Amino acid sequence: MKNTEIISKLNVLLADYQIYYQNIRGFHWNIQGEHFFQLHAKFEELYTDAALKIDEIAERILTIEGLPLHSFEDYLKTSTIKVTKNVHDGETSVSTVADNLQELLSLEREIKELAVKADDHGTEDLMSDFIDQQEKTLWMMKAWLK
Repeated sequence: MKNTEIISKLNVLLADYQIYYQNIRGFHWNIQGEHFFQLHAKFEELYTDAALKIDEIAERILTIEGLPLHSFEDYLKTSTIKVTKNVHDGETSVSTVADNLQELLSLEREIKELAVKADDHGTEDLMSDFIDQQEKTLWMMKAWLK
């Protein structure tokens, strides 16, 4: 069942999610301004969801006989999402979340296509679930920004 290309891409996704998670935690802690209460709660919802997805990705990698990355050093080397720090305003934080989600969606779609070609229904289903949820979240982030 081992598919090294899918495992490799899932590890990139795992690294991306770890950085995305940390970015959102920082936004949650540091948000200021008139949208504090709304965004503080939303960011908590998003990082809680990201933590669950991180676990699902790592378990999927193990299920298909791979080894998930598990050090921050590896996450920083592997991630395509950039670390964001010292952001306090709603506009920048929501815009960054939207950009991060777009990056995640792009990679999830790529992994889904690889899974289809490899007849890996488990990975395909996982990516489909992630994509469905994140498309809606991305739409909401973009609507907030308008």
